[in-house]
Amino acid sequence: MNEDNRPSLKRLDIVFLSFFGTGFLPRAPGTWGTLATLPFLYGIGRLNPPFFLFIPFITITTIISCFLAERAQQEFKSHDPQWIVIDEFLGMSVAWLFIQTHNLLHLGILFLLFRFFDIIKIWPASYFDQQVQHGTGTILDDIVSGIYAGVLYLVIARFL
Repeated sequence: MNEDNRPSLKRLDIVFLSFFGTGFLPRAPGTWGTLATLPFLYGIGRLNPPFFLFIPFITITTIISCFLAERAQQEFKSHDPQWIVIDEFLGMSVAWLFIQTHNLLHLGILFLLFRFFDIIKIWPASYFDQQVQHGTGTILDDIVSGIYAGVLYLVIARFL
């Protein structure tokens, strides 16, 4: 990508995809994107909303993210650029659906589980990551990782 074709935070789609610019922080943008999600989840957890209210938000945000990620990937000629971290927000949000708490210890454990699954990409996350070249693959691998993290959290919580 040349200097004239770099993503600009002056564009709303880039702000959205980079989760307010956190995707442009140096080193490990996925980790930064996931960390930036925690205050949001903490705040939502404190409100204690009904589970079903968060599902439409995640669904609509996922659809918009898939579309915008595809556009960005075409424009910047890059598959799954590191600065796109809205997928980390979505994956962590999906994982949070399994616990729905604002307890910082539980959010920290969920953060570690999500990062683990996001990095190792167990199938079908690996399929979405490697085989689906569309923006959908960019987003859905993290959704799958979020499901794995949430389920493992429940298993751990059940036995401890």
